[in-house]
Amino acid sequence: MKLTHLVKGAAAAAALGLSAVAAQAEYPEKPVNFIVPWPPGDLEDVLTRMIADDFQAKYGVAAAVVNKPGGGGGPFPGAIEVANAPADGYTVGSFVIGVPVMGHQIDIPPLTPEKFDPLGIFLTYPFVIATSGDAPYSTMEELAAHAKENDVALGHFGDVLTPTQVTKAFAKNAGFEWGSDAAFDALDCNTLASGDADVINTTLQLILPCLDQVKVLVSITDERIPLVPDAPAIGELDAGLNIALWNGLFVTKDTPQDVRDKIIAVAQETMMSDRAQAVAKETGALVYWQDADDSAARVAADIATMGKIGTILE
Repeated sequence: MKLTHLVKGAAAAAALGLSAVAAQAEYPEKPVNFIVPWPPGDLEDVLTRMIADDFQAKYGVAAAVVNKPGGGGGPFPGAIEVANAPADGYTVGSFVIGVPVMGHQIDIPPLTPEKFDPLGIFLTYPFVIATSGDAPYSTMEELAAHAKENDVALGHFGDVLTPTQVTKAFAKNAGFEWGSDAAFDALDCNTLASGDADVINTTLQLILPCLDQVKVLVSITDERIPLVPDAPAIGELDAGLNIALWNGLFVTKDTPQDVRDKIIAVAQETMMSDRAQAVAKETGALVYWQDADDSAARVAADIATMGKIGTILE
């Protein structure tokens, strides 16, 4: 009798175990949300929507981008939603560099200690430092020499952005100061033509209409931008500032590996697709897929670099 009970108990336990494995293997079985902590329309939003569309087509469940702009609080409200969600792969963060690099270092309890693991990085924004075509300098070295004797006004999108921090750190290391600097809502051909700024830290896509009338002095990217191949990447000029504004997919740390693998499989294929690569060709953005291990190493390196930049700017 006892043996019968043991056999029945073992069978029941095995059945429960098989049921649990089957349930886990069924991911995804309900809608998946990709959280973008910015308003719709920018590069990270466009590319994440492609991933969501492909995810839905492959797995047959609803997948959507949910925009969670943070206003004055930056991208962290969207990141906090991902951090507070169950670690089941149904809430995926599409995060710019500031979330995984700085989010857990500025005393925001829901993000501290570090909450996220990268699935992969897929976008480098095409940030550049540009000036008008008739400026008396054509390289960053010539700009530095000119700025030591003349006031040069810098326009940027805000002090907290990585490209702005890099631009100001470069000036410190090169031994000059900007005559003035200001944040703008738009930094395009008109900004330079009007004289509102002498040098702008902007994205290449915003100056494409007048690219033949401006000089791109450097790209704040990991590698040169194909649309402006003669402009060096920032790391070529100052190895200590080798950092870029990028975007990637992140999940909370306890998310199962098989769930991660399913998201990665779609995202990697999406980034290599013709329509994603067309975004790169049209905007100058770098669109690719960097795997989870390399992305984690990149985050760690960027944390160290941002620490150096913070020291420089002090």
